[in-house]
Order: sequence, then structure tokens, then C-alpha cells
Amino acid sequence: MPSPSPWPPADALEIEPADVDLLLRRNTPFRLIDCREPDEWALTRLPTAELLPLSDFAAQFPHLLPDPAEPIVVHCHHGMRSAKATLFLRQKGYSRVWSLARGIEGWSLEVDPAVARY
Repeated sequence: MPSPSPWPPADALEIEPADVDLLLRRNTPFRLIDCREPDEWALTRLPTAELLPLSDFAAQFPHLLPDPAEPIVVHCHHGMRSAKATLFLRQKGYSRVWSLARGIEGWSLEVDPAVARY
């Protein structure tokens, strides 16, 4: 019996840190977008994450995220900014985008304590 998909339903706005960890360990193709600001990015980051600060999101997303069908996980510090970015992308027609529940803080607490907390 195949293991269940770690992807949440399309109508869900969040994905759990453990599910993102599973996607990474399975080498599942998706984009991991960090919408924190560059000073936060300099403190700590998740493996494979790409920086697209929320302050620049509206201007840069069409160039950096050209495929609205591509699966995307957005994260920030605690999950508030990434929820805004997720809703923004959904309104632009991106159907496979989710916010990392509890952000990089949740990742550090639940998946990888080596990721620095701040």
C-alpha cells in the first residue's frame, strides 16, 4: 500500500513542518520560498529555501515563480507573513501553494533543532 501524500488538500492554507520534511527527504519537487527579510535570512535558513522577501513579493513573484501549477511552500518566522504570501499567490491563480505552519520557528522546534531560533 503506498504511503499517503504529505501534500495537504488544495483548500488548506498550511502544511505541517513534518510533511515538508518528508517531501524534502523524498526529493519531491517543489519550491520552498522564504518570505522573511534579508537580515532574518542571514541569521538562519532552511535547506533549499529561496529568498523572496514579503516586502518585494508583489514585484518579484511573476519573475521568480512563473509556473502557477508548480507546488510551492512559503515560510517566514512564525507563519503570519507566509500566510499572507500564500493568500496573495492563491488570488493570483496559484493553486498548489501552502504556508509552513508555525514558520521556521516550528521547523526548529519540531523537525531540526540545528536551525537557529531567534
